[in-house]
Amino acid sequence: MASKHQTMQDISAKEVVLSFIQALNDSDFDGARSHVDDGLVFQGVMGVRNSADEYFKDMKKMKFKYAVQKAFEDGDDVCLWYDITMGDKQIFSAGWYRVEDGKIVSFKVLFDPRPLLDQAKN
Repeated sequence: MASKHQTMQDISAKEVVLSFIQALNDSDFDGARSHVDDGLVFQGVMGVRNSADEYFKDMKKMKFKYAVQKAFEDGDDVCLWYDITMGDKQIFSAGWYRVEDGKIVSFKVLFDPRPLLDQAKN
């Protein structure tokens, strides 16, 4: 988290993304929302969300939990490897986040959806 003397530009892209993930884990959706741009674009295996409001509407319902295994940073790009708990399934996933001016502007999450699709058939 930023100290009183840091600006959003002083915080690394990796710190922004990890703070976002921690807020989601804490079900602090207002805190998580503060780390993303209004025009957030999310691309995932199961769909696309074209605004922060649309993304958080879904996240408040799903309440996923994230266990970060590894975080990589390259300038404004951050890649996370994490286990995402989705209901009673834990899915190994990768997320690619783009940060601009201290806010997440886009991210993509990739994972094998078969465990979720198999669950939906039952």
